Amino acid sequence: METIKDVELGGERPLFEKHNLRIVNVTIVDGESGIKQCSDIEASDCKFIGKYPFWHVDRSLIEKCYFAPGSRSAIWYSNDMLMRDTVIDAPKLFREMRNLTLENVDINDADETFWNIDGLSISNVKLHDGTYPFMGSRNIKVDGLVSDSKYVFQYVKDAVIRNAKIDTKDAFWETENITIINSELNGEYLGWHSKNLRLINCRITGTQPLCYAQNLVLENCTMGDGADLAFEYSTVEATIVGHVHSIKNPTSGHISVGSVGEIIIDKNVRKPADCAIETGYGNDL
Repeated sequence: METIKDVELGGERPLFEKHNLRIVNVTIVDGESGIKQCSDIEASDCKFIGKYPFWHVDRSLIEKCYFAPGSRSAIWYSNDMLMRDTVIDAPKLFREMRNLTLENVDINDADETFWNIDGLSISNVKLHDGTYPFMGSRNIKVDGLVSDSKYVFQYVKDAVIRNAKIDTKDAFWETENITIINSELNGEYLGWHSKNLRLINCRITGTQPLCYAQNLVLENCTMGDGADLAFEYSTVEATIVGHVHSIKNPTSGHISVGSVGEIIIDKNVRKPADCAIETGYGNDL
């Protein structure tokens, strides 16, 4: 494997069509498309400043690197990538990719990041600011995520998410086949129009959660005081520890809860309108 180290590279496509290459302590300065149409690339202790540094790159390892704000849209159309121990200050990374793994990565401008990824695995990742991360992605595994970005995980399919703390709104809209475990979900309008959303040992806050959901499952979850008007027009099977402020017009299913401040079943409830709501759940635990 060829090695390039301790240099600055700039201009248009300085490493175009390179293969079996390791770069160490290299800075890609102002310019575009620093590493393009490449394969089998390793980058360690590098800085990326110019636009679009990794496009159409197959089989790559990026570790201990830094992506500056100017390196926006840095990684698109690149498959089989492992990134670890890296800091990203640029928006719009990771689009139209297959088999992407991130470990110990901080993304400080997560605007429009992780779009249309098939096969995404992340561990110990932090997302800050921005809108719509993960939109349209599928086959996702998460273990360790902290995020305050808005509108996360919209139009996502087939994901398992563990040990996440998500502060947002409109999260998990129109998702399919999502399981969330041991996580904290804070924000308005969680999980609307979802199909097969399953929450296990999760803490939920924010108004009007989990409405218009099909085949919704909650197992041993809790809800904060602001989680009112829950489950409107949803089919749901739920066990909820503690108090829920209010439940409104669930369509069908069964809800076991510690206590409920208000159950609203009015003329607008949808058929079959046969959801059974029982209190006292968890009182003997």
